[in-house]
Amino acid sequence: MNEDPRPVSVVIPAHNESSGIIRLLNSLGSGGAPDVQLIVVCNGCTDDTAERAREVGDGVVVIEVPVPSKRAALDVGDGVARFEYRAWVDADVVISLGDVRRLVRALGNRVKVAAPARELVLAHSSLPVRWYYEVWQALPQVAGGVFGRGVVVMSPEGHRRVAELPAVMSDDLAVSEAFLPEERAVVSEATVRIQAPTNLRDLLRRRIRVATGNAQLDALGIRTTPARTTPRTLARIALAKPSRMPKVAVFLAVTVLARSLARRRVRSGDFTTWLRDESSRAVS
Repeated sequence: MNEDPRPVSVVIPAHNESSGIIRLLNSLGSGGAPDVQLIVVCNGCTDDTAERAREVGDGVVVIEVPVPSKRAALDVGDGVARFEYRAWVDADVVISLGDVRRLVRALGNRVKVAAPARELVLAHSSLPVRWYYEVWQALPQVAGGVFGRGVVVMSPEGHRRVAELPAVMSDDLAVSEAFLPEERAVVSEATVRIQAPTNLRDLLRRRIRVATGNAQLDALGIRTTPARTTPRTLARIALAKPSRMPKVAVFLAVTVLARSLARRRVRSGDFTTWLRDESSRAVS
């Protein structure tokens, strides 16, 4: 295989991701490619994530930091990255090395950040969760933004811009919002596989976290109007396909409840407690 002319450093923040880290690393080639540097930053882990990542081979750089912070892990990983092109990849998703290279090749003078098409795995999810995500994926900002995919690849200029962003809970949305629509690309030829929550309770945990993070972005003036979900958008989705009306109702109920439960966290300024969905990680 010819060496890609634009090598990339892949930074993987991992907090207690023992169940999935090897699957991701194997999909990325186990660090054996000369044009790809794999860096796993285990942050605040209390399981054997670091040990399992080291088992993959010497081609993977494994770093352990005591603080359970995704942003701190990304900063540490960036600090040891060799290559200017940068990929940030969540430890609980799966993407191939070939698809990372496709994302790098999509970057150019105009496009500064790229993300893969999203394959949500819903086979193990309950009916309300499946309905929620059908509506969520129909939202225009979800279809066109580079957030909610677990993978972003940045040009050197794009990475410098992202590095200047404040530490926030909804880091992937902040990254997406840092670029104009014409500066970001969703590459349909590249795919990331994401396991959805299996039950409504864990979906709600995710959405409370998102609602809290969105409120933080709003307070900082980072989230733009096109990134918001409006009643008009939901009405268009329901009217375009009437069979979606009960699904829109489920989406709306989850959204309203999540925002309500997030208010106390927002009022107390708690933008660090990470409500985690464990059900998706339990699926083999």
